Amino acid sequence: MTLISRVLGLVRDVVIANLMGAGSSADVFFFANKIPNFLRRLFAEGAFAQAFVPVLTEYQEKQTPEETRELIGKVAGTLGVLVSVVTLFGVICSPVLAALFGGGWFLDWLNDGPNAEKFELASLMLKITFPYLWFITFTALAGSILNTRGRFAVSAFTPVFLNVAIIAVAMWYAHTLENPEIGLAWGVFAGGLIQFLFQIPFLLREKALVKPSWGWTHPGVVKIRTLMIPALFGVSVSQINLLFDTFIASFLMTGSISWLYYADRLLEFPLGLFGIAIATVILPALSKKHVNAEGSGFSLTMDWGVKAILLLGAPAMLGLIILAKPMLMVLFMRGAFTINDVEMASYSLVAYGCGLLSFMMIKVLAPGYYSRQDTKTPVKFGIIAMVSNMVFNLILAIPFGYVGLAMATSMSALLNAVLLYRGLHLAGVYRVSRQTLIFSGKVIIATALMAFAIIYVMPQISVWLEWPTLQRMVMLIELIIGGALVYLASLLLLGVRPWKIKRQA
Repeated sequence: MTLISRVLGLVRDVVIANLMGAGSSADVFFFANKIPNFLRRLFAEGAFAQAFVPVLTEYQEKQTPEETRELIGKVAGTLGVLVSVVTLFGVICSPVLAALFGGGWFLDWLNDGPNAEKFELASLMLKITFPYLWFITFTALAGSILNTRGRFAVSAFTPVFLNVAIIAVAMWYAHTLENPEIGLAWGVFAGGLIQFLFQIPFLLREKALVKPSWGWTHPGVVKIRTLMIPALFGVSVSQINLLFDTFIASFLMTGSISWLYYADRLLEFPLGLFGIAIATVILPALSKKHVNAEGSGFSLTMDWGVKAILLLGAPAMLGLIILAKPMLMVLFMRGAFTINDVEMASYSLVAYGCGLLSFMMIKVLAPGYYSRQDTKTPVKFGIIAMVSNMVFNLILAIPFGYVGLAMATSMSALLNAVLLYRGLHLAGVYRVSRQTLIFSGKVIIATALMAFAIIYVMPQISVWLEWPTLQRMVMLIELIIGGALVYLASLLLLGVRPWKIKRQA
């Protein structure tokens, strides 16, 4: 289900690239989408889920069904009031938010500069995209409830509707407007509404659709918000870094935000398919092991997550780096998206790609803390990583521009992953086993052989440019499949049996 969602996400980005390329319109749309998405990580999948899932798991294991339903109702009511206030503030105060996070555009607007129109458009579009936060918060609440009951497919499939809504608007409505980015903003609004409505029948089936009520002092809500407050800082670290990147990019050349966006979207494909999917599965499992005091089971589950990330993340990382330009050409180079955009976006994709394994490891190591209801330690590490990222940004943005922002993000992700593992190791919660270290070495050898094979047979970029789109697509698919076969064959020769890892789950 996650694969379907990610493929449609790529299709969505292909359609957007064809419609708007990497110019001013694309910059503004991605900007207006980024701010509610930042808050989504706090109120929805991020901090809220990390605090809510362990507490809900504890209730389901140790309390009665009536007490569990009461908790769900109190959480829904309390969260609903808070997110409604934030959403209304975002809609009403959109010019303030546009000025705060798009400082370069705001200064141009004050001085009648060339980017003044960007600020006005961003203010208008934030009014349209901000209600998405309300819809997606309740969508995430429903998804967390279903995940704790082993119903992963529904929440994994739900993002499909957002992608379908944006694609439909782009193909049949946005292109008729003078400002197509405004049409896409309405697509975001519609997609959020459909996602919210889709979850309701499944909650009914699980008997988990409860009337919301205010419950600020309810013991379960108190526990969740106590866990959530430090988690807010932890999850917001990466999002603050992204917003800081956007702020700096608003002072750089036109296209910088878009080039970073398209690179990030390709990075998000393996990150979501492998990293986030594995993390989503192991958080309820780890929470259950902790509640039931199964120490060895906890450690084995963590070890399984690390192995799975290494097995899937290492080849994905090198594949992204080696095939950066061909992938961008095949997916985006049409319509308003030019070869110059391919060239510029490929630099940021390589910089982001170097950090892919670190991003994935964070997704697996952090649940080792959240499942034990420890949200403070990851915050401490996250703040260190955030400050480091800002320092890296200021150092690297001057000589490398927008590429320096991507480099800084990857470097801070590596630091965060190292700190998370070190914390688990020192606490005696999880230590990489000797078997996993041997496994890692074999994966590195197999990944290197795959990389050499792809580089050896891959045509020069000048040849790619001479080919029509279909021929480029066929060659890219052949390279990916060929690389995967070399990787699998190398693993088998080294004695690794990937299907055993699936069985261990």
